[in-house]
Amino acid sequence: MKKVGKEVSQVDCIGIFDSGVGGISVLRALVKELPNENFLYYGDSFYAPYGTKTVEEIQKRSVEITEYLLKKGAKAIVVACNSATSAAVNLLRERYPKLPIIGIEPALKPAVCRVTEKYNGEKTGKVMVMATPMTIREEKFKKLLERYKEKTDILCVSCPGLMEYVEKGVTFGDELDGFLMKLLGEYDYKNMDAVVLGCTHYPFLKDALSKFFGEGTEFFDGGEGVAKETRRRLEGIGRLNKENVFGEVVFENSGDPCMIELSQKLLALD
Repeated sequence: MKKVGKEVSQVDCIGIFDSGVGGISVLRALVKELPNENFLYYGDSFYAPYGTKTVEEIQKRSVEITEYLLKKGAKAIVVACNSATSAAVNLLRERYPKLPIIGIEPALKPAVCRVTEKYNGEKTGKVMVMATPMTIREEKFKKLLERYKEKTDILCVSCPGLMEYVEKGVTFGDELDGFLMKLLGEYDYKNMDAVVLGCTHYPFLKDALSKFFGEGTEFFDGGEGVAKETRRRLEGIGRLNKENVFGEVVFENSGDPCMIELSQKLLALD
């Protein structure tokens, strides 16, 4: 595991940002895939949640944070937030055409592929997508949904308020269970073949969610895909760090200083 440093090199770090600490689920995948790289993670907890904000508000913050990460020496930017990817990744790519900018989207493709393979065309499977209101209402997700809705039954569940539990460091307990019951109670959740965790905060709630779904339900998130795409993009421009050393992970946060400690704990989770 990489150490959490106080400062990161001014050159050749990978900048990552999220509306808070949820993107650390993506960071974990990046650390595993790219152990020699330095990472600077910026959690925007003061402005969280993004999922209930306007597109313009998210775009403004995304540009400001990207500018900050570039000044810190970022050679690539990972938008580790589904809401920010939906609202701002195209704008960022237009503003910084030579910069590798990697976004994230709900892992609907691998979930649908797994379910259709499971039934081999004999039965229509069931996939639930859990995401923020912003992600579900944006055109980017609607286009993704359009590509796969004929292959299996897909149920989209808007989850306002769920990511806030992770922001508070609450990943289990009676209060969370009660919230999830209210959120999922009206759906046939026991018969889902797959659940797409469409917010980077949600993988930290997988144990709590597992109690509600059937034993055969599989969970999917986009972290691994983002990590592999980041490797591919850096290799493509010759900026992959090939030195046989472990890089550093540095956390910054716009919110309370205690969010740094929470970030370190989430990175260290098994």
